Amino acid sequence: MKNRNAISLVTGFVLALIFALMMFAFQVRQTDIVVVTTFGKYSRSITDPGLYWRMPWPIQKIHRFDNRIQNFERVFEQTSTKDAINILITVFSGWKVVNPQLYLESLNGDKLKAEAALEPMIRNSKNAVIGQRLFSEIISTNESGTKFDFIEESILSQVKEKSLASYGIEVDFVRIKQLGLPESITTKVMDRMRAERETRVKQFQAEGEKEARIIRSRADNEANKILAEANARAIEIAGQAEAEASKYYKVLERNPDLAIFNFRRNALETSLKNRTTLVLDSQTTPFNLLKSVGTNDTLSVTTEPKN
Repeated sequence: MKNRNAISLVTGFVLALIFALMMFAFQVRQTDIVVVTTFGKYSRSITDPGLYWRMPWPIQKIHRFDNRIQNFERVFEQTSTKDAINILITVFSGWKVVNPQLYLESLNGDKLKAEAALEPMIRNSKNAVIGQRLFSEIISTNESGTKFDFIEESILSQVKEKSLASYGIEVDFVRIKQLGLPESITTKVMDRMRAERETRVKQFQAEGEKEARIIRSRADNEANKILAEANARAIEIAGQAEAEASKYYKVLERNPDLAIFNFRRNALETSLKNRTTLVLDSQTTPFNLLKSVGTNDTLSVTTEPKN
């Protein structure tokens, strides 16, 4: 009986301790931001995880908010560009609570209210930024001509400061998720994109032709240079040959008989190149060179072609 009473006392003590902890202590998790209010007024904010003490309700109340980035997406809606072209665009953003006191006081710590407050901010900023950009800076066949990063940063800069000052919310990023065109202007846009593509093709062709002309000009200059050098070398060699030939001409001028003999020998060699049978008078020039003393007056010559 005594053991049962002891166990009951211990159990009661433990339960009382647990109840006291529930009434006078609370835990802050890693993903929490906690605001403590006293009689409905702000008392303190807690961002570090751990176990903390408090006064029991209704003296003090604990408000918990998620400190992680929350995703928020706008609906697919129409926006007009600077050059008065309507496009359909969807943006999404990420936000988080950085001033829990202001977040609680302005929005009662309600995530749905926070997104309802962010929606017109993002929409107005998006319309303002897109309204200052040309259609070709958003949709273009030339990827380098688009300004997506600049547009997203411009929308973010307009929203970030206002949301932080008004609601204690920091918008971490704004991104363009989807782009589209109303059916009524799709044909016009496609025609414009086709015209842009043709313009780029003509530009590339003109650049290619210009480069080809430069290459041809360089090749012609190089060819002319090589030909000029070859002609100069040929003239030089011809001059050397004429100088060498003039030496032999001088020798032949001093020895006319040698000149006649050399001329006849060359003529004989030329006439006997192919297979030939000749019946000639022995005095016929230049075959008289083959005549031997004491032979008949008739000369018969048969030659085989040279291999």
